[in-house]
Amino acid sequence: MEAIFGIILSAILSENFILVKFYGICPFMGVSKKIDTALGMGMAVTFVMALASAACYLINLILIALNLEYMQTVAFILVIASIVQVVEMFLKKSVPALYKALGVFLPLITTNCAVLGVVLVNVQKSYNFLLSVVNGAAGGLGFTVAIVLFASIRERVNKAQCPECFKGFPIALISAGLLALAFMGFSGLSIF
Repeated sequence: MEAIFGIILSAILSENFILVKFYGICPFMGVSKKIDTALGMGMAVTFVMALASAACYLINLILIALNLEYMQTVAFILVIASIVQVVEMFLKKSVPALYKALGVFLPLITTNCAVLGVVLVNVQKSYNFLLSVVNGAAGGLGFTVAIVLFASIRERVNKAQCPECFKGFPIALISAGLLALAFMGFSGLSIF
């Protein structure tokens, strides 16, 4: 139980995939203009990360049994792409407004390095099935926390007065940097 709590805490705070490891910056910058789309993207990434962690753990067992460990990255990307296609079809049918708001960033979850990163971290740290799924889900929650926090900051900053040269993307980069610095304060919190 202590291991699970430690993984959850570190994946959300001290080893946050966006703000500490800098994985998944593309959707972080692209989908964070509004809180509702950021939350939708975070939920989609969380679901994909948890499911990909479970599926890739099983795929990795097969690869190890066949002495094909060198094929891990290719196999993991194929599994992630399949999962994203299912999520995309589900959102298109069930939540068309969110599907339209996420736009091109939804299929880009396939190439989101945070999703592949969590799967590779699971393999590198030799997590068992349960710990892999917990790390995937917690990594997705950390992704969601980071993107929703950043979206709320961006909404606030867009209404504030700032020099013309900082408006738009420059102030967003400065805000992202300050948010990443704030998360660095959790670095001593890591249990594993």
